[in-house]
Order: sequence, then C-alpha cells, then structure tokens
Amino acid sequence: MSKIMNVAIEAAKEAGIFLWENFGNVGQIEKKGDRNFATNLDKTAEVMIINKIKENFPSHGIIAEESGSRELDSDYLWIIDPLDGTHNFIRNIDIFGVSIGVVHKQKFVAGVIYMPKDKELYAGEKGGGAYKNGKKISVSFNSELKECSISFDSSIRYSPAIMLKVLDNLAREVFNVRMFGSSARALSYVAEGKLDFVVEFHDRPWDFAGGVCIIEEAGGKLADLKGRPLTYKTIGYIASNSLVYNKVENIVLSNFQSKKHH
Repeated sequence: MSKIMNVAIEAAKEAGIFLWENFGNVGQIEKKGDRNFATNLDKTAEVMIINKIKENFPSHGIIAEESGSRELDSDYLWIIDPLDGTHNFIRNIDIFGVSIGVVHKQKFVAGVIYMPKDKELYAGEKGGGAYKNGKKISVSFNSELKECSISFDSSIRYSPAIMLKVLDNLAREVFNVRMFGSSARALSYVAEGKLDFVVEFHDRPWDFAGGVCIIEEAGGKLADLKGRPLTYKTIGYIASNSLVYNKVENIVLSNFQSKKHH
C-alpha cells in the first residue's frame, strides 16, 4: 500500500474516531446559506486531516469542504469531507462518515471512506482493488433494474422539477429507493454491492471524491450527469455497478435533453 493510502486511512480514522466520541455533543452550528449547516466538530475534524496531510506531503494541494482550496496547481490534490452527513450528525442520526479522495494530474488515484459508528473502513487505490476492513469487495451483479435497490439525492428542494421527474422515472423501474443523507454511506454501499446505484444532483467533489476509486476498483462505474468522467470540479453524478449503468444513464440523461440543469 502506498504512503498516500496509509496517510489517507490514518487521517480518516483519526477524524472519524474524534467525531464518534463527540456524537451527540454538537456545540456551535453555523448556517452556510440556504438550509445548509456546519458544526464546530466538522471544522476540528478537517483541521486534523489537513495537518496529517501537510505533515507528510507539504507540497500537495487540498480542496476541503469547510476551509476551501489551496495549492490547486499541485500535481496531487486531496479532496476532503471531514463530516459527510452533517445534518444527520446534528440530528443525532448516526449515518455519517469521513471521505478523502486523492487526484493526481486530474485523475482519481485513491479514496478512503470511514464510517465511525460501525468502524467500517473502505479503501481503494488505482490498480490495487477495493477493500472494506481489509477484505476485498465488489459491486453487485444485478443486471435488471427491477431488482435494484438505489440511493437518490435527498436535496430535492434545490431543483424539484427535474429531480422529481428523474425520481419518478427511476422509481417505476427499480425495486426500491433509499435516501441516507450521506454520500459516503450510499457510495460505500454501492462499492460492496448492498446498493446497485446512486444518483446525486447537487453533490460537490468533496462529497464523492472518497468513493470514486473505491467503486471503480470494486468493478463499478461513475460519470457526471451528462455521462462524462468525473473531475475535481464535477457537481452531480451517477455511481453504479457496471451492468445497469447504461440503463440508469439513459433514464437520467433523457431528462436533461429538454431542460437545462441548474
């Protein structure tokens, strides 16, 4: 395992353990625009992760949810969500995680997701396979939409017209729909085959970066909402097992042809 992977795992676990120890003890809650929040604990966890990265890789760039970007011209970029599922965390719902992705020259090369409550560590490195707590994992082998359990973006309020249309079209085809309020949870479930695909409209890079390599190395496929490869600037995506990916993409993309997505 590379040094980058080891540092990512250490940082994610350290932050996750800190968050779990403080679960139920949120101090300050800060409003970030329309019905979006951060807590004092997000920020502390983020500082812990950034310090760990900077100790080991001082020249690497960082894109972090709470503190923004630095050294974006570096060959290596670390994309961090210190607490994915903040709203769950604030409401004492224990579905939340830490997500760290690494991009090298525009390509995702490593990813870690740590789910503190169940001590689940998901890790994937380009060419190295995907693992949960050290055991190899794989996406599901469902090839029929009617057998699929899926996760859908919970932020429907941002663009209800198009999102409800897509959800309507998907819901008619699939077995059932889940909304976890945590991309780390949904993506890790796709990687280990507990879900078949995820559709997110408003996720930012820090929401999904940790999951990209894990899902790809587990045999899955990801793309943005126009079918293009994900980058560290992408907003919204499909993450799927490889067998139903094209069917999902067709349903999602067909809803964008007549409307512009905002």
